[in-house]
Amino acid sequence: MPITNRTSIWKPLWQIFCYRLDLSLIDATLWILFILIPLLPGLIVREFFNTLTGNPSLGLPLWGLIVLLLAVSLAQLACLFIARIVTTQYRFIMISLLRRNLLDHLLHRPGAEPLTTKGQTVSPGNAISYFRDDISQIEEYIAQFPDVIGDGLFTLVAIAILIRINAPMTLLVFLPLLAMIVVIRWVQARVKRHRRASRHATEQVTGIIGEIFSTVQAIKVASAESSILAYFRQLNQQRHQRMVQDQVLTAFLTSIFGNLVSLETGVILILAARSLQTHTLTVGDLSLFIYYFAYVTSFLTTIGHSMTLHQQTAVSFERLADLMASDKIHPSHPSTHPRIHSFPKSLTSHHPLYLKPLFAPTPSLPAITQPDRRDPALQELRVCNLTYLYPGTNQGIHNVNLAIARGRFVTITGPVGSGKTTLLRALLGLLPAQSGSIYWNDRLVEDPADFFVPPHCAYTPQIPQLFSHSLKANILLGLERSEAELIRAIEMAVFENDVAAMGHGLDTLIGVKGVRLSGGQLHRAAAARMVVRQPDLLVFDDLSSALDVETEQKLWTRLFSYHSHPVPKSKIQNPKSSSPTYLIVSHRPAVLERSDRIILLNNGRVEMEGTFDELPPRYVRDG
Repeated sequence: MPITNRTSIWKPLWQIFCYRLDLSLIDATLWILFILIPLLPGLIVREFFNTLTGNPSLGLPLWGLIVLLLAVSLAQLACLFIARIVTTQYRFIMISLLRRNLLDHLLHRPGAEPLTTKGQTVSPGNAISYFRDDISQIEEYIAQFPDVIGDGLFTLVAIAILIRINAPMTLLVFLPLLAMIVVIRWVQARVKRHRRASRHATEQVTGIIGEIFSTVQAIKVASAESSILAYFRQLNQQRHQRMVQDQVLTAFLTSIFGNLVSLETGVILILAARSLQTHTLTVGDLSLFIYYFAYVTSFLTTIGHSMTLHQQTAVSFERLADLMASDKIHPSHPSTHPRIHSFPKSLTSHHPLYLKPLFAPTPSLPAITQPDRRDPALQELRVCNLTYLYPGTNQGIHNVNLAIARGRFVTITGPVGSGKTTLLRALLGLLPAQSGSIYWNDRLVEDPADFFVPPHCAYTPQIPQLFSHSLKANILLGLERSEAELIRAIEMAVFENDVAAMGHGLDTLIGVKGVRLSGGQLHRAAAARMVVRQPDLLVFDDLSSALDVETEQKLWTRLFSYHSHPVPKSKIQNPKSSSPTYLIVSHRPAVLERSDRIILLNNGRVEMEGTFDELPPRYVRDG
């Protein structure tokens, strides 16, 4: 939902301001006070020069005026020191709230849905520009409001004093303001266009950086370093061009405002010289006029900068609105997505930040809630009329019905593109099912994404996700398990020889996304991570695709052995999972032959079910 008018961003800005209203008001008060204090030095300087010329008003000695000027300067310095401390906390809280809410919104999206904006996929690298540049733009815009208010109040008071000194000269101060408004109106659309282009170019650069880091091996294998670097250089050149255009336009506007003010200053000084000759202006009055006029003209520059920031901030809100609205499902299914968030409320909604704030107690971290382990063990998993179609297409799964009894080894197979992975993802809540229901025994699973996690279920996708940590940390992920249980899980995954060959065993660091492991080792590490959790239901998506024949045979032999002869209940931490149920996507005959039941998908529908011997040979023996 794009921002279509200038007032539409004020509501979310007000919500951000009210998040820590006490800190917001303190920050604004300190900066406004810091800006208003210079009103006093101007009056002191005026009295100083009038005293020198024999025309004093207060009757204070020169040394007294100097002491008073020093005291005011020290007060302003103290105000600046405190304001810096407060504003650092305030700005950090603002930017943390926005990033927290954006991250929360993205994390609550179905896990397998791609992140898109305006129909284009957004990579993790692309998303960095939203978290960094767009949110920082909003923070900068909010942070400059005290400057605008303070400069405005200073200008009002200063003009009231200056008008009493010389009204015609004072009125000339407003001429640059009128010219500035005309210029801003003229270039308003251009400012927004250049800011959008620069943000998009930055997004492309951060995106390609993320893609390069995640595909280092593929680039090396293909010897594509030169072409990738050439493309990266091209994107950087485009970004450089867009950023220069954006910055040049901003500098152009600032230059116009500054030159207009300088021109007016020259005119006013000429008028002041004539007033001095006619004795209608004292030296003290002239010094006060010049002193205040510098601040008044600064207000004009501040207004021009604020108007430019407004347009640029509107672009940032538009980009964030597009990103946060991208998870809405296809119009043909408008009411089936359980996690649609409204914008901008979800971006600016108030949530606790676990920091050490000024003038407020530190909130306590909430307890981490674990899945309800009181649910009865799986006896039957039923899927009724499950449907998910990818937006804008007829591809996906249509009215799939399944019934899987406890302890069964069920394999889903079918040609490429038949919907096997989509079925698993829709079942587990990684894609938002558009119709259908899922039952765990006789209980309706209302939120599959929250339910199908350990100890109910564990899942390994086609491309397992590992973290830049030790192998042991990746397998356990904070789970408390005995050494015997960990070793058994590694053996079940046929991973013990690989671990023994590693220099530091389970403490070996595996690099970013497990880059130091082979494809087969990645899959087996993920399999060990599943088994060690002892869930009721284990879901594998083409687990053995990256394994050699010998390792694959060992893996399935051990899994089938575990399936047929599970660990005695007295020796495991979670007794209810002693008879696990397997749901596997595979086309390997070795797997199909040992399966209790085979489900054949074709064009997103269940074409037939049966055992290896019951299904036609062309479906189960050709691999």
